[in-house]
Amino acid sequence: MKRDEILKEADKEGVRFIRLQFTDIIGVLKNVEISRSQLEKALDGEIMFDGSSIKGFLRIEESDMLLVPDYSTWRINPWKNPDGSKGARLICDIYKPDKTPFEGCPRQTLKRQVEEAKKLGFKMVAGPEAEFFLLPLDAKRDPIVELHDVGGYFDLTPVDRGEECRRDIVMVLEEMGFEVEAAHHEVAPGQHEIDFKYAEAVECADNLSTFKFVVKKVALEHNLHATFMPKPFFGVNGSGMHTHQSLFTLNNENAFFDPNGTYQLSKVAFSYIAGILEHASAFVAVTNPTVNSYKRLVPHYEAPTNIAWGLHNRSPLVRIPAKRGRSTRCEVRVPDPSSNPYLALTVMLAAGIDGVKKNLIPPSPVERNIFSMTQEEKEKFGIKSLPTNLGSAIDNLKKDNVIKEALGEHIFSNFVAAKEMEWLEYITQVHKWEIDRYLTTF
Repeated sequence: MKRDEILKEADKEGVRFIRLQFTDIIGVLKNVEISRSQLEKALDGEIMFDGSSIKGFLRIEESDMLLVPDYSTWRINPWKNPDGSKGARLICDIYKPDKTPFEGCPRQTLKRQVEEAKKLGFKMVAGPEAEFFLLPLDAKRDPIVELHDVGGYFDLTPVDRGEECRRDIVMVLEEMGFEVEAAHHEVAPGQHEIDFKYAEAVECADNLSTFKFVVKKVALEHNLHATFMPKPFFGVNGSGMHTHQSLFTLNNENAFFDPNGTYQLSKVAFSYIAGILEHASAFVAVTNPTVNSYKRLVPHYEAPTNIAWGLHNRSPLVRIPAKRGRSTRCEVRVPDPSSNPYLALTVMLAAGIDGVKKNLIPPSPVERNIFSMTQEEKEKFGIKSLPTNLGSAIDNLKKDNVIKEALGEHIFSNFVAAKEMEWLEYITQVHKWEIDRYLTTF
C-alpha cells in the first residue's frame, strides 16, 4: 500500500491505535504504540525510541533509534480494543538518527542476506511449521505446567481439547491475510501445529513473527497459555520449526528442480543441501538458541541429532519431500520456534548459498533410521552429530566465518554474549534432578 492509502484506510476503518512492531536480537517481539494523530509521522519514519532499553541494541549514550515502517505490512487487527476502537500494525526496520540502517536490526540482517542471494540470481522461498503447546491457566491467569489434553497426532474432539482455540487462531490469521493450509493436533499431548503458505524470506519471517503473536493472544482469550518453548515436558516430543526452503530464480522458476537430474534435483539443490550440512553444527546456535532447545534434540523423539540428509527418511537433519516441479524443496528439520525468525532464515540461507558458491557436493542420502545405527555405522556413512548443548553450539558458531559474516559483527557479538551468559547461568545452577540423584547417594 502507499502512504495515502494507509491514511485513508485508517480513517475509514476508525483505527485509533497503531503498533509499530520490531524484534530484538533474541527474537522477542517489541512494539511502540502510537495514536492515529501520529500516523503520518510514523509513515515518514520519524518515530524514535530508546534503543538502550532493548537488550543487545545500543549503549545508553547512543540510544536514539528510528522506526521505519514497511508499508506492505500494514494490517488492521481483526479484534477491537477495550473501548471499541480498532487497532493496526506496521512492521518496522530500525535505523540510526542519521537515517542509516542499524546493524543490529534482525530484519535488515535478513534483507542483506537476501541481497547476497540475489547477486547469484536467486531468492529464497520458505515455509516454516512452528509447533506449540497449549497450557491451562490458574485463577491468576498464570500458566500451569501440565499437559492440556491427552491427544496425539491428528486427534480430534473430545481428545483434542485445543480444537476450538486452534480454529479461532486460523480465523484471525486468515483475516490478517494468511493463507492457512492445515491445522491439527501434533504428536505430543497438548501440542499443535498450524501451517501457512510459503513466502519469500523477509515476508516469511514477518509472517512467523505475526503468527506467534496471534497464537498467544487467541490462546489467552480461551484461558490458555501458548508456549513456543521447545521442550516444556519430559518424555514427550518437543516443538520443532521444520523449515521448508528452496531457491527460485529471479524469473520465478524453482532452481532446485531438474527433471533430468538425480532424484529430479538440480546441482543448485545438491550444493544448497551440502551448504546446510556443512554449517549446521554452527548455525544451530541461532536456529536452536536456548538451553532448552537441546532437550528436544535427543534420540527417539523425532528431532534430528545427526548431520545427514535423506529423501523419505525423517531421522536426518535434512529431508527432501516427494513433490517436484515448483514444489521441489528441502526440509531442514532442526530449527525450533524459540529462534528469532529473521536470524534463523538468515543463517540457513547463508549456509545454503555458501554451498552454491563453492559448488559443494553432499554425501549420499541416508535412507536408514539413523537412531538405530551404531557409532561404527555412522562413521562408515560419514555422519557427524549435532552439538548436544548450547555451550558447544556457541563454540562452533564462533569458529564459522560464513555464519558470523551473515549475522554481522554487532548481532554476532551481542548474540554470543547473551547466550554465553545464559549457558553460564544454567551450568552454575543446582537442579532438582541433581538433588534427587546424588544427595543421598554420596
